[in-house]
Amino acid sequence: MPRADQVTDVCAQHGEGPVWDSGVARLRWVDMLRGDVLGWAPGEADISRVHVSRVAAAVRPRSRGGLVVAVERGFALTDPDTGDVTTLSPLWSDESVRMNDGGCDRQGRFYCGSMAYDEAPGRGGLYRLDPDGTTRTVLTGVTISNGIVWSAEGDTVYYVDSPTQRIDAFDFDPDTAGFSERRTVVEIPPELGMPDGLALDADGGLWVALWGGGAVHRYTTDGTLDEVIEVGPRQVTSCAFGGADLTDLYITTSRQGVPDDEQPDAGALFRCRPGVRGLPAPTFAG
Repeated sequence: MPRADQVTDVCAQHGEGPVWDSGVARLRWVDMLRGDVLGWAPGEADISRVHVSRVAAAVRPRSRGGLVVAVERGFALTDPDTGDVTTLSPLWSDESVRMNDGGCDRQGRFYCGSMAYDEAPGRGGLYRLDPDGTTRTVLTGVTISNGIVWSAEGDTVYYVDSPTQRIDAFDFDPDTAGFSERRTVVEIPPELGMPDGLALDADGGLWVALWGGGAVHRYTTDGTLDEVIEVGPRQVTSCAFGGADLTDLYITTSRQGVPDDEQPDAGALFRCRPGVRGLPAPTFAG
């Protein structure tokens, strides 16, 4: 069974949401509950860190430069070189709910979903930030909104609401950004861990991080498990393809809920080369 290698020191309390920023050949990810965006390039010793807000839930490069970040109750724009942050209007006032994970569709719209801090069922949603700065509610009644990725053709979106133990698919209309025809494509037994972040490879394989499972699994879109990557730390949060040829799978981990004297590598960044190529991450067009 392949095993991922640790490539950084422990650098995050709750590492999440990796994305390869091809414009600068760096990996970006977040230390979510510290509100920081991290950056690292292969071969570098140092990790950059930019504080954005109380929470930094998800990050994506902008096509015009800089980054878009999902913060506690909405969205922000930041320049990682200067540290400048522009926070957009909050989407809600309830401080018991926060953003959690997100990504961009192939038209450059940015999505992020939410959850209650106490994980109360049905209190989260999925939200969209359009390039012109307007926002929309996409889904309601979500518990822990997590991984979201689009097919290479852009007409199918895969989505995780973690406590369902499923990866669901929707038909996606690229023109209207409409979600329809929800169905289950993968069901994950609870003893393997809870599904968290997602990545998609060029062959259509779905890679899912397993919170509490210490692994990343690859599933075909008919629900067949055909690859397991062992990571080490139990709280595996997300994964993304990166590197110049998109053949490196980067994996984030968390120390959340881990005693100080256990799992000394939890919170580090890991990498493996699974033998498939990823898809380029769409940038935010705003």
